[in-house]
Amino acid sequence: MKISNRRSRRAATAVALGAVLALTVTACGDDGSGAGGDKGADGSGKGKIVFWDNNGGVRTEAWKEIIADFEKANPDIKVEYVGIASTEYQSKVDTALQGGGLPDVGGVGAAMLAGFAAQGALEPLDERLAKSSLNGKLNKDMVESLKAAGGGDDKLYSIPTSANNGVLYYRTDLFKKAGLQEPTTWDRFFEAANKLTSKGKNEFGYTIRGGAGSIAQALDAMYGQSGITSFWDSSGEKTTVNDPKNVAALEKYAALYKKVTPAADLNNDFTKMVAQWDSGTIGMLNHNLGSYQDHVKALGVDKFRGIPQPTGPGGKRVQVSNPVDGLGLFKSGKNKDAAWKFIEFATSKAENSKFNESAGQVPSNTDAAKDAWISKAEPTKLAADALSDGSTTIVQLPYYLPDWNTISKADNEPNFQKVLLGKMSAKEFLDTLAEQLNAAQEEWDQQKG
Repeated sequence: MKISNRRSRRAATAVALGAVLALTVTACGDDGSGAGGDKGADGSGKGKIVFWDNNGGVRTEAWKEIIADFEKANPDIKVEYVGIASTEYQSKVDTALQGGGLPDVGGVGAAMLAGFAAQGALEPLDERLAKSSLNGKLNKDMVESLKAAGGGDDKLYSIPTSANNGVLYYRTDLFKKAGLQEPTTWDRFFEAANKLTSKGKNEFGYTIRGGAGSIAQALDAMYGQSGITSFWDSSGEKTTVNDPKNVAALEKYAALYKKVTPAADLNNDFTKMVAQWDSGTIGMLNHNLGSYQDHVKALGVDKFRGIPQPTGPGGKRVQVSNPVDGLGLFKSGKNKDAAWKFIEFATSKAENSKFNESAGQVPSNTDAAKDAWISKAEPTKLAADALSDGSTTIVQLPYYLPDWNTISKADNEPNFQKVLLGKMSAKEFLDTLAEQLNAAQEEWDQQKG
């Protein structure tokens, strides 16, 4: 029964994440200090609140606009903005959980949600949402995705702001010049990566993510090539990451490093990778909808396209999930009513649309999802089409595991760099990752009884 329930949760989340984008087609002064166990207080609904942005630097401008709008509409509330890089956010929250200093409200996406909730850091939001003007206005699939990522207690700890999806960006001008076909299949992808590379001219076919955030992208390339459609085997207890087909796929993907990619890729996180692609002559880039506007600003709309991930034999597309992002209310906050007003405002139609147009992502507010800009953002539209036409299968990553974020980042990003450098085999890397994931799954099962 536990296996069946767990499979049901994973399946429901996978369906939800796929449907999120498909729906867009048809919809064309307290510092909040305290440890996770501090219950905090609702407060007066006025005064100062502290907001931590979980993608500081990248989304700072958009959030500052929303904050300015909020303070104009709510002159009795002052928002202190703290921008934290996505690569540092989890450790910042974990440190504050131990020593105090958590904000009133902050970014809480699916990947980190279970870990924060397990430590008692977050306030359940179901009752507040039920009484809110947002009730019935949020994409149900995004809400269910965040519930499923929360650790299995069926509570909502984060209000969704946006949904994302993996995208293969490619330079149409370079492809045309080289006489290459659009990289819609993995065979075409590898052919283009090699043909577009001329190291003497500082031209490369691809940029690979070797720094922070590398694991999810590597998993995407692995499962996309292997065609394996589930993260767990039929028993529900053992991961498929080290399946021989995935090992072979990772070997082929990692072999691209320095052969058809810049050497700097070894340490590049997404911001450096995106900036490098935007300013250079690199044929292809794997990222997500979030960098679309950066490419438009740097290249214009005529020099690139953003298409769904390549398909394998028979036109089958397999990709790993990209998590829904959201806003959480920290339990230790002393001014929760004011913080909740900020969450409501930020996910209202106008503000949610403004944020997601800037980010190039899918709005959580269903009224915002009808705005005209979405149909003009080609990658968003193409991703939605791919997820609604039956050609794509989502491999749901185990965000519900409290250890997932640590395993997929701190524990294994250095090892992936060793793979790129040839100091560790793909098999050894994936066997180590599998061992950690299987142990985390077993521990989670035991905790759930």
